[in-house]
Amino acid sequence: MCLSLPAKVLSIKGNLAEVDFMGVKKEVGTTLLKDIKVGDYVMVHAGFAIEKISPEEAEKTLKLWEEIEAAGNIE
Repeated sequence: MCLSLPAKVLSIKGNLAEVDFMGVKKEVGTTLLKDIKVGDYVMVHAGFAIEKISPEEAEKTLKLWEEIEAAGNIE
């Protein structure tokens, strides 16, 4: 089983992007995707952006993560 998380692209420099995971900023590789732009949402797995997703899908997924966190199931 693998897990990927949605993140918003904040900046792009070469083959790296700074992304925001619910307030946590990280650098991820972008070599697996083409045509991503600042403001796009991507799914990130193992340090790489693996899929571009719609803002609506990202918001839906992030809301579910917030509910899980609020229930005390993750820290």
